[in-house]
Amino acid sequence: MSHPPLIGLTTYLTTAQWGEWDLPAAVLPSAYADCVRAAGGRAVLLPPDAPEAAADVVERLDAIVLTGGEDLDPALYGAVPHPRTGPPVRERDGWERAVLAAGLTRDIPVLGVCRGMQLMNVHAGGTLVQHLPDSVGHHGHNPHRGHFCPHAVTTVPGTRIGSLLPGTRQVATHHHQAVDRLGTGLVVAARAADGTVEAVESSRHRFAVGVQWHPETGGDAPVVRALVAAAGSSAGTGPAHTAGRKSRGAGSSAVPAPPIQVS
Repeated sequence: MSHPPLIGLTTYLTTAQWGEWDLPAAVLPSAYADCVRAAGGRAVLLPPDAPEAAADVVERLDAIVLTGGEDLDPALYGAVPHPRTGPPVRERDGWERAVLAAGLTRDIPVLGVCRGMQLMNVHAGGTLVQHLPDSVGHHGHNPHRGHFCPHAVTTVPGTRIGSLLPGTRQVATHHHQAVDRLGTGLVVAARAADGTVEAVESSRHRFAVGVQWHPETGGDAPVVRALVAAAGSSAGTGPAHTAGRKSRGAGSSAVPAPPIQVS
């Protein structure tokens, strides 16, 4: 009997309020899990943990979604914090870098969303623009705080993203940082009209894609469906799969990043 692929979603670690409680919590907008389920996957949350636990956790997964969130610590890419860069969330940074490295080593499908795409670039040795309006001269990538807003992106023919989303289309955006120097082994798969990199993908892995926008917010999510389909194509079946995820041979190792925020 086959089982839906198990997709791990990283989370925030923050103080949250619900009912009469106001406590530290691992949280994530439900749209992420909703779109994974709609694509035929099973969603499981991956709250920040000790980095050394990542390989054991990832061994049980069929794919990973690195979700959006806070700005990455600029020390990850050897930069001094910009005045508009948010405070570092080092526990999340360290955990998600370890999850990403384990996923790339196993060569299971990985999707980076917004912060997640930027993490993929930094992990591959790239850098970030810390405050995009300084570079592009406008606030079109994040015009209203707390709201996803549409803007156009054009995908690159011949890339995976280009095949899934050909041409130019509107996407849901909310970011003030972006890829600057591209990491080793990554290719640009989409840009905004102002030249901002809007999607990247690995030339070294079976499915390792990052998008600067938020595909989980739309009713049509071909990128998420492609991730779940890629996960399902190699997911194990039968009792062994339910007891422990199917073991695969290691794929290409992750590119070392330089010594150690995002929309």
